Amino acid sequence: MRTLFKTCISLWLSLFLVAGCSQIGLTYRHLDLIIPWSLNDYLDMNATQKDWLDERLKEHLSWHCTTQIPNYLSWLDRLQGMVETNQVNEEQLRARTFEARQAIATISREITPSAVELLRQLNDQQVAEMEAAFAKDMGKHEADFVDQPLDKQIKDRAQRMEKRLNTWVGKLSPVQRDRVMQWSTSLGEQNRLWIDNRAHWQSLLVTAVKQRQAPDFDQKIARLLQDRETFWTPEYRAAYDHTEQAAISLITDLMPQSSPEQRQKLLQKIADVRQDFTNLSCLKGAKKNQSL
Repeated sequence: MRTLFKTCISLWLSLFLVAGCSQIGLTYRHLDLIIPWSLNDYLDMNATQKDWLDERLKEHLSWHCTTQIPNYLSWLDRLQGMVETNQVNEEQLRARTFEARQAIATISREITPSAVELLRQLNDQQVAEMEAAFAKDMGKHEADFVDQPLDKQIKDRAQRMEKRLNTWVGKLSPVQRDRVMQWSTSLGEQNRLWIDNRAHWQSLLVTAVKQRQAPDFDQKIARLLQDRETFWTPEYRAAYDHTEQAAISLITDLMPQSSPEQRQKLLQKIADVRQDFTNLSCLKGAKKNQSL
């Protein structure tokens, strides 16, 4: 089920091109938002912590399947309708963006108590391991996305987006590729702004965890998970609206340029994701129980 949720988010990112530059991108492209699910990537948990996490994970996944996936199915239906009726416009894209943000906020609220409890259980060595792993993670992102000339960053960003789009609509036309390059160029130093913002948030998290016995620890972690915008760097905040508008403008330009074959492939991809969700045993079980 985790893989399917990532697939749904991947579909959203591929279509609306906000990966790496918004709350949505930070959800499953960068799993540090979902602390309980990704903490294993940053430190060694002991057996007790792992057992506790496994049980909490089962509970959260059950909640997610029975309460959230039906909303994703409805979201996919609305997305499908947009494509079928040629209504992929700014108004509709902003509506789907708002819905996605609401879904992310719901997940963040759900997992916050687990995140708080697990982070409070860490010992000093584990906190140090997490801090070191964050630094290593940041170094890798610096090397991959920033430590290169700006023109190469722009070219690589365009190539990554083209690859994502190819997955959902097939090979782009020369006109579409030119538009993707224009989009990437317009983002300029976005890689740096995103990296700096990510590092800033991680630093705040580490600082809070080092003071995990403080009486306001729960509130600090809750804010870090649920109100990320509050902690954006000024530079990132200033660039955010431009980045979102650039993404929406790109899609509203690409869809009219799409061929019948591209639109058909997109519709089939949406249908495939929807079917995968519908086939989940936990969802079938929930529907069966409701009918009894």
